[in-house]
Amino acid sequence: MQARTQRFTLGTPREFRVAPDGGRLLFLRSESGTDRRNSLWELDLTEGTETKIVDAAELLPGEEELPPEERARRERMRESAGGVVGYAADDEFRVAAFSLSGKLYTVDLDTREVRELVGGAVVDPRPDPTGTRVAYVRDRALRVVDLATGEDTVIAGENGDGGDEIAWGLAEFIAAEELGRARGYWWSPEGTTLLAERTDRANVPRWTISDPAHPEAGATTVAYPAAGTTNVDVSLSFLGLDGTRVDVERGDWEYLVAVHWSAGGPPLIAVQPRDQRELAIHAVDPADGSTKLLHTETDPHWVEIVPGVPAWTADGRLVHVSAADGSYRLVIDGDPVTEPGLQVRSVLHVGAEVLFSASAEDPTQIHVYRTGPDGVTRLSDGDGVHVGAGTADITVLSSWSLRRSGPEVTVLRNGRPLAQVRSHPADPGLAPDPRWLTVGERGLRAALLLPTGYRPGDGKLPVLLDPYGGPHAQRVLQSRNAFLTSQWLADQGFAVLVADGRGTPGRGPAWEKEIARDLAEVTLADQVDALHAVAAEHPELDLSRVAIRGWSYGGYLSALAVLRRPDVFHAAVAGAPVTDWSLYDTHYTERYLGLPEQDADCYERNSLIADAPGLRRALLIVHGLADDNVFVAHALRLSSALLAAGRPHVFLPLVGATHMTPQAEEVAENLMRVQVDWIKRELEAAAR
Repeated sequence: MQARTQRFTLGTPREFRVAPDGGRLLFLRSESGTDRRNSLWELDLTEGTETKIVDAAELLPGEEELPPEERARRERMRESAGGVVGYAADDEFRVAAFSLSGKLYTVDLDTREVRELVGGAVVDPRPDPTGTRVAYVRDRALRVVDLATGEDTVIAGENGDGGDEIAWGLAEFIAAEELGRARGYWWSPEGTTLLAERTDRANVPRWTISDPAHPEAGATTVAYPAAGTTNVDVSLSFLGLDGTRVDVERGDWEYLVAVHWSAGGPPLIAVQPRDQRELAIHAVDPADGSTKLLHTETDPHWVEIVPGVPAWTADGRLVHVSAADGSYRLVIDGDPVTEPGLQVRSVLHVGAEVLFSASAEDPTQIHVYRTGPDGVTRLSDGDGVHVGAGTADITVLSSWSLRRSGPEVTVLRNGRPLAQVRSHPADPGLAPDPRWLTVGERGLRAALLLPTGYRPGDGKLPVLLDPYGGPHAQRVLQSRNAFLTSQWLADQGFAVLVADGRGTPGRGPAWEKEIARDLAEVTLADQVDALHAVAAEHPELDLSRVAIRGWSYGGYLSALAVLRRPDVFHAAVAGAPVTDWSLYDTHYTERYLGLPEQDADCYERNSLIADAPGLRRALLIVHGLADDNVFVAHALRLSSALLAAGRPHVFLPLVGATHMTPQAEEVAENLMRVQVDWIKRELEAAAR
């Protein structure tokens, strides 16, 4: 059920865009909680009526065929839905553009006429601000089609421009996977020029993904920048529709973090050097490509990237986020506008005022705020995780709470309820009942879930830790959907503990930097401390039967637990684990561990391969063979080292699975049951 409903998110609205006159709201939504195909909808904010303006099933009754670049983009965005998964509109809401099965479509937002413009292999179509042209990428070239004449022009990348190694208008792997930037080109406010990214991957190492289940199929070769190796070379150019090209001055930077171009000022770029200890914001002159430094953030470990900035307000004030006073603070025109203690998580929209999300003293909650003449105002009410969209004046709140499955979606005008957007996710059939805990000397946030109907006299329970445990992700959030899997696991007869340790977001820069150069020891210590602190207060937890499971960083943490703390953990399921940090990508790995050639010992301390001979607990390794983020080489190297040391373990390969957890309903359900049965069997054996 979880796979069929995509974690019970199908049927919920998303991708909101507010018309400049405040009269209409566009969004995507599928027909039901099991329908994977999104259509484009409009909500009339005056009448309160919803209208489907693009029916994805009508346009494409069959299965989608996606170009490789679009498949890769969706993998980076963890996008597993279908139909219309993204769209863009011009400034005045005359036209919206989207791709479906690789074809480029537009819809007239007044007449509702849908047109197919380009037949296939289209990636990331976007209308210009005037609504007269649409730019898109095809075959690694940036193109523009005129809506009046149908003339389709290559703006950059004609005749190959370097062959398959060069691409225009596409975000490279690191940008999409680690920087939160999925775009590779930006229209000028007047719609006559494009600022476009050019990437050259010629010197990036090539890694191969094959499908052993289908030896007749050819292998896929990808450019993967592993730690210490060469990144994609990224540059920027202004491309005029008249054929002119102005290259942007290339400074001493490695990573193009963010780009912003609006009527509020000249184009902005945020860039980082290889060591990530600085983030510099530059204004760029479209006339000659020269840059002017506006602001620099520095940190002895790394500068954290906050989504949505830098940006200009409508009246030309620079907006960014600075780490100061123990907090991530919103800064406008050089002045911090948020108080210390409020941790800004993302900037959602910048116009006349700023819409942003933040956590206050409770990191398990995320709220939506806006700036205004009287200071900062919180727009969201009630405990939970509130996701914002739209503008500071007309805001869409998607509010996830413990009270219901799926979000309650409310449109606010100047902070007051204006309309509702219908949401119809599937009913998961269970209601998580987490006990909220703050434990240990570091005040770790944790949640304990017991079997439904369990009473203290029912006897001790085996314990299952269910963490992510690493940076950039939280598990302990006040949202029912965050605990559906954990509650299902608890109902199989476990006391399930979910804990967020140091390095997780929401508690400020110092908390996040605790893991610098010490991922393994710090994150594992926090899981152990949380377990012991909770068990001291909850005698129903049986510490003679403790297991741990996780995916990605959680998989790494799970394998780490049985390898280094067999006195605490008796069994582990490690899903898609990073086992050797020299095999993971540059930006993520080097942020925490530095360059491998400068500190090989740091990589050795934090990797798992050398620990293999010490395994004396049960370990189940699960990995997708098509994973292009954490390659299956991680699991294979650990398995090989374990076998060489004579240490028994189980390795379960998932045919055709990428880094996203398996999406096929039968595979996902059976994988969960296999894990539960295996954990129960191993814990019973450990207790004997």
